[in-house]
Amino acid sequence: MKKKLVQINTVCNTSTGQIMHDIQVAAENRGYGTISFVGRRKVYTDVKCEKFGNAVSFWMHVILNTLFDRQGFGSYFVTKRLLKRLREEKPDIIHLHNLHGYYLNLPLLFQYLKDEFQGEVYWTFHDCWPFTGHCPYFVAAACEKWRRGCCHCPQKNLYPISYFWDGSKRNYNQKKKMFTAIRHLTILAPSEWMAGLIRASFFHDKRIEVVHNGIDLKVFRPCREESEMNQILEKHNISADKKILLGVASVWDKRKGLDTLEELAKHISDAYVIVVVGVNKKQLKKLPEKMRGIERTENKEELRILYSAAEIFLNPSLEESFSLVTVEAMACGTPAIVLGTSAVRELVNERCGIVLEKNEIGEYLKAIKKIEDMDLDVEMVAEEAGKYSKDRMVGEVLRVYGSRTDK
Repeated sequence: MKKKLVQINTVCNTSTGQIMHDIQVAAENRGYGTISFVGRRKVYTDVKCEKFGNAVSFWMHVILNTLFDRQGFGSYFVTKRLLKRLREEKPDIIHLHNLHGYYLNLPLLFQYLKDEFQGEVYWTFHDCWPFTGHCPYFVAAACEKWRRGCCHCPQKNLYPISYFWDGSKRNYNQKKKMFTAIRHLTILAPSEWMAGLIRASFFHDKRIEVVHNGIDLKVFRPCREESEMNQILEKHNISADKKILLGVASVWDKRKGLDTLEELAKHISDAYVIVVVGVNKKQLKKLPEKMRGIERTENKEELRILYSAAEIFLNPSLEESFSLVTVEAMACGTPAIVLGTSAVRELVNERCGIVLEKNEIGEYLKAIKKIEDMDLDVEMVAEEAGKYSKDRMVGEVLRVYGSRTDK
């Protein structure tokens, strides 16, 4: 009898949704029965997937968190609906992804996992939210409270935003009690950096496996057609005579470093232009001279061409658990300059770019000059990205499944 895999995530799109999809397809090809559940937005059309949330539940959860800092403690009735479906599906494996995003009631789900579910639970930590009382990341705030117990959160007014109440102490204690009560839990970390943080958290006695994220190398590969690149550049009003410094993010918030790129634009020579993909309309209007903005796109072929057309990929993000966009750029032959404050430093070496130890404009300018002098080979850069293929990732995930469920 084939095993049944259920996955749960906030959404189907974005990087976490793509990872969930890749795992589901690979599991089906390996003979698993599969279904994914999401709380928001559209569902997959090529594999079995259901949305259990709705707009009313989402906005009620947003209000609850905005007032009382209770991310993960709303969405009661839609989570009841999810549990009904889990009981009907009778999975052998439940793989959790992002559990924040105003769509899920944690006490209900984890009571089910603790008292009813008899199979194996896997949880990919795409960020640090599972072991903090509020935030998904804490490096920028230089906060270490998560190690012993959160309180007086310095990032209360950042996602998930709470304008009035600081619930970080209560959240931390409740999450610790709920999450550590799951006996058959394996945590998947997308980087050694993330694994190190998990081992220092209240999950330290759980099984932790490092499985690096992966990209589709059949999609992200060097583009050698100059006409294709010129066509895309013209579409976005980018001069083909300029050397492109490219940044890509699904959302350009403060953590991602848009302000760093805006400041850098004031210091680069006229030979360069900084192009940022993923900005919203408000950000687009405020970009300084020597910067061009492109709104978020799901068009992977266009992204591939933009990556290939760039001289250098810039990732000034302060905190990343991995960074798929950095690997995508390198897979297209473009060297990267990244900030070494989190997991991105694991992806880049002297064969494919430079890791900066300081988030200073002068350091970026020196690194740009150094990469130009290095004259890195396109194929060599792409070869480094080949370590992080989608096929390798899903193979590792299925291996981890098998190492527990075959016992």
